[in-house]
Amino acid sequence: MRLTVATYNIHKGFSHFNRRVVIHDLRQRLEGLDADLVFLQEVVGVHERHAGRFTDWPRKPQHEYIAGERWTELAYGKNAVYRDGHHGNALLSRFPIVAQDNEDISAHPFESRGLLHCVVGLGKGEPELHCLNVHLGLFERGREWQVRALCERIRATVPDDAPLLIAGDFNDWRHRANRTLCDQLGVVEVFEAVTGRPARTFPSVMPLFRLDRIYARGLEVREAHVHCAFPAGRLSDHAALAATFETRGVRAARRASA
Repeated sequence: MRLTVATYNIHKGFSHFNRRVVIHDLRQRLEGLDADLVFLQEVVGVHERHAGRFTDWPRKPQHEYIAGERWTELAYGKNAVYRDGHHGNALLSRFPIVAQDNEDISAHPFESRGLLHCVVGLGKGEPELHCLNVHLGLFERGREWQVRALCERIRATVPDDAPLLIAGDFNDWRHRANRTLCDQLGVVEVFEAVTGRPARTFPSVMPLFRLDRIYARGLEVREAHVHCAFPAGRLSDHAALAATFETRGVRAARRASA
């Protein structure tokens, strides 16, 4: 079974430097990726001031608006709450989301972060897929604690033989989180597996930093692409990532061990 996954920090539906609302263009761009699972960060659930200020602001929460009729299963993890509303991470899925939990991994009172953990049913004959959507902090010491929390959660809640995806905005400027996750969890970073290094994703107009990642375990990586070409520079300040996997090897391994 082939499975396509995308991850995108949508910057609360605004363009670079918050110049204009681009949530409608973002929706169209994500539809074009044709992914089965979409990991989104900086998703606005509610913002009353923006809703009153911008005539083209969606009436629905951003993850519901983006999903439309294409992704029928949705999960939203509220992380940052403020006077006018809240934002967080979201998972859009074409497959049933059979369980979900949002864990607060904020390292500082002034920087709210969360870890959205969903279990996705891929269908008869396929194992359940664990999906963890993360947006780590801007400060290295806080990220170190957040990576430890992520590893502890996976060790405690994800079976060793279950397929696993971790995706999101890691803000991992110095690649320390990358080494920790690969060493401690046995995951592979998909672009590292395909091209030798994680993809450059920030800023989207001229990507220099490798901040956004997709990690996998128990899945065979087939393809990986970074989507930062025109008109992405006019959309979010991050580029989108997409990867395609094969789950057939997982089933074969389970039969062999039975």
